[in-house]
Amino acid sequence: MNGGTNVSMDMGTGTDVLAEVVRMLVDVVGEDFLLELEVGPDTTFNEDLALESIEFVVLAERLRRHYGERVDLPAFIAGMDLDQIMRMTVGDLVRHIESRLHPAGV
Repeated sequence: MNGGTNVSMDMGTGTDVLAEVVRMLVDVVGEDFLLELEVGPDTTFNEDLALESIEFVVLAERLRRHYGERVDLPAFIAGMDLDQIMRMTVGDLVRHIESRLHPAGV
């Protein structure tokens, strides 16, 4: 896995968004932590990645820096109940990002 963040990607496809989110997660939690885990759409933030709240804050900032104000992780999480937050997957986040980049009906 390459932890570099200087890769410019098309923000149009789910594969590109997923790859960018994985890259950000590598930067946030460290490549060594993810060596034994293949991060994909079904990877959970709580159980699989064991993300701490401060790591969510860092991830939120990276998402905002990369995608702009349209992708607001705190607002996305605020609309969930505790069980949904605990079960949230990388795929859930990717779908949220895609919906904010390409709103339905636009």
